[in-house]
Amino acid sequence: MAVRITILGSGSGGNCAYVETDEARILIDAGFSARQIRARLASIGRTPENLTGILVTHEHGDHIQGLASLSETCRIPVYCNRPTLEAIEFKHETRLDSRLFITGACFELGDIWVETFTIPHDAQDPVGFMLRTTEGNIGFLTDLGHTTKLVLERVRNANVLVLESNHDVKMLQDCPHRPWNLKQRILSRHGHLSNEAAADATEQIMHSELRHLYLGHLSRQCNKPEMAMATVLQRLQQIGATHVTLEVTSQQVPSPTLTLQNSQPMLPLTVGT
Repeated sequence: MAVRITILGSGSGGNCAYVETDEARILIDAGFSARQIRARLASIGRTPENLTGILVTHEHGDHIQGLASLSETCRIPVYCNRPTLEAIEFKHETRLDSRLFITGACFELGDIWVETFTIPHDAQDPVGFMLRTTEGNIGFLTDLGHTTKLVLERVRNANVLVLESNHDVKMLQDCPHRPWNLKQRILSRHGHLSNEAAADATEQIMHSELRHLYLGHLSRQCNKPEMAMATVLQRLQQIGATHVTLEVTSQQVPSPTLTLQNSQPMLPLTVGT
């Protein structure tokens, strides 16, 4: 069976992705309300009741807004590390049906081999994921202030990569709606990647089998999709990476479902199939 990936939404107001294989149906983060996640899943003919699990990168609200409600209502196990779990349960005064992993460990989730690794961000114990499937490898790199050697090595074999491209530096510096301390946090080495930093990371990660690159977690106030696209596309052209399909994710609507079959992405997927 082909592997299907849908970015249900990504941006500073919420992040959630859906991955489906023969034996697993999982969310990576649940940063929208449970009602909104249900609606977005319905738009691709899926329901949360059939989810196998939810992987959580870290405890910030734009990644866990609907997590507790969705997990409890639909009895979906949550996969995260202990510091993240404790932060979530403390904030929401709830108990989650959790499956704990130690950052850096690997585990099986149905027919998906999940690799976890630490990323530099201002959360308790934030992680990135590499999902290894029979049809290809899918990397998730959001919410990180810079790309470490470890991060680059862990996603170097990705066939599909979701990469943060949060802000344009000048737009952030000039933004009248962001206080100075918040700007400093975003620009720090434990903040968020700029468009230029995303382009640098792309160049360092690039290999012949990386076929699809999603730019995610764009700021609503300090970035524009066309700016993120232009910055990374220019770098792809400079390094001759013409084999990569580049897409900017949206906060408002899901991206078209991507199908992986023998590591070859195919678009689109007809809703309900």
